[in-house]
Amino acid sequence: METNLRKNFLNALQGKTVDRVPALSVTQTGTVELMDLTGAYWPEAHSDPEKMAALALAGHEIAGLEAVRYPYCLTVLAEALGCEIRMGTKGIQPSVLSHPFSKSPEGLEVPEDLLERGRIPALLEATKILKARTGGEAGKEEVPLIAGMEGPSTVFSHIAGINDYLVWFMKKPDYVARFMEVCTDICIEYANSLFEHGADVLCVPDGGLVATDLMPPKALDLLKPSFTRLCKETRGPVILHICGDVERSLHSLSECGFDAISIEEKVSIRAAKAAIEDRARVIGNIAPSSTLLFGTPEAVKAEAKQCLSDGVDILAPGCGIAPMTPLANMRAIVEARDEWYEEKE
Repeated sequence: METNLRKNFLNALQGKTVDRVPALSVTQTGTVELMDLTGAYWPEAHSDPEKMAALALAGHEIAGLEAVRYPYCLTVLAEALGCEIRMGTKGIQPSVLSHPFSKSPEGLEVPEDLLERGRIPALLEATKILKARTGGEAGKEEVPLIAGMEGPSTVFSHIAGINDYLVWFMKKPDYVARFMEVCTDICIEYANSLFEHGADVLCVPDGGLVATDLMPPKALDLLKPSFTRLCKETRGPVILHICGDVERSLHSLSECGFDAISIEEKVSIRAAKAAIEDRARVIGNIAPSSTLLFGTPEAVKAEAKQCLSDGVDILAPGCGIAPMTPLANMRAIVEARDEWYEEKE
């Protein structure tokens, strides 16, 4: 078995043969139990680099997941672009309160000091801290470092507000084009800085509204050029995490250049692999609520083993891990993977 977790994950992400499917999370991993065990609590861990790093490391060192994933929200770029943010509590993630471009994209541009705004410096510092602690120095195990970041569509919805975002997709494609152009530029600059500071892989949760009846059929056509440019101009592997029943959109999304697509439990692993073929890897899709949050370790293991039997390329929760998720259920993800291989022998 490949004992270098970083190499094993990157091999799986590239579609290479691996001895064991990686078992990890590409979405948020901060839970109340891990906060209590580390003393690194929300909301401080959203902005303090040392606390952010400590809580992220706990997902690997305590919960056993085979990667370190940070941060724990999707509001970093929104804040840097002028949105007011409610920072949440120990058990509640940050949320966006104001939308500075709710009238139009007039005045929207990439800030010259983007990387100095809001919590971005804290994220970059946390990246350096985490790289030093996961990069194999001093005989330590190499563990993949996954940075999470809002995608251009999510940034657009935050700075414009969800109502205008939806209306403009239907009535003002010129507004959509401008927002998506600038938001993509912003995402690329931030993403490349994360890679420069030591991140191994980028996970971009984005585009989930294309799976809903709220969006017109042409919505994906408006998003696809931005997704394609993001993948092309970002200097490292990119994972798209997309919520909802996106089975009908997976073929088109897989043409954008993402290294992998992370799906939730509403999408069949087998159907996803058939739609995506060899253009990207499939990640998922243990149910984060019904199974990880409210289920038992045995239920987690059963669902995880089914994902493996269905051919998932990387085993992971189907969305962010809820803050109140039991530690035993998180540990059951890797335990299930190991048991599955033992049962095959």
